[in-house]
Amino acid sequence: MDYDTIRLTSDPRGVATLTLARPEKRNAMSAQMIAEITQAAQALATNPAVRVVILAADGDSFCAGGDLAWMQDQMGADGPTRAAEARKLAMMLAALNTLPKPLIGRVQGQAYGGGIGLMSVCDVAVGVAQARFGLTETRLGLIPATIGPYVIARMGAANARRVFASARIFGADEAVQLNLLACIVTANDLDVAIEAEVTPYLSCAPGAIAEAKALIRTLEPMPTEADIEASIAALVTRWESHEAVAGIHAFFAKEKPEWAR
Repeated sequence: MDYDTIRLTSDPRGVATLTLARPEKRNAMSAQMIAEITQAAQALATNPAVRVVILAADGDSFCAGGDLAWMQDQMGADGPTRAAEARKLAMMLAALNTLPKPLIGRVQGQAYGGGIGLMSVCDVAVGVAQARFGLTETRLGLIPATIGPYVIARMGAANARRVFASARIFGADEAVQLNLLACIVTANDLDVAIEAEVTPYLSCAPGAIAEAKALIRTLEPMPTEADIEASIAALVTRWESHEAVAGIHAFFAKEKPEWAR
């Protein structure tokens, strides 16, 4: 299948790479990218030739989060349309989170907002030392809603309190402390580190890997359907707020929102 915002490739070993391919937009997730990632995840899940999946990105940024033009569109949409768009984002994350193949994040640059959500649904993520991270939604009057269940499952509530609401930018060392990254390496060593994560899986039975991942979701409290529905409702409510309208408007007007000091 042809994609416009991502690339999907595979090598002879069955190692697939899903690459975010909007470098000119810092790989921010548009409606089209959300749909294409979902389609790719479904294709990867059902392809028996795929053994391992690497989530990668083009350019200097891993993912800048949600595309602001897409968010701006939600400001003028009606309630059912907002809910449908929020659900598409939630279902994309769920498709990656439940992928029955190992999912390894290759984090070559900054990740904000939804980019942190993508890191959180990986089984392991390796990043470069110079990368910067942040859950920046509250600066715009928004909240990290649909990514929230996965971010909190990854960090734990205590760690999430450190970064979930402040929009504070933090470095790779702190991303390791928060359990977003397994380790940090130099840019030159990133591919070697990713290969080191891939190789062990190629000696394992694919069905056993899939069932082991499913067992984790059974034994460890993970985002439930109710959690996902609550996150969708929270995002829709926040999109309808005065603060969200003002924050998105201020961003595009290159002004400070009323609450910024």
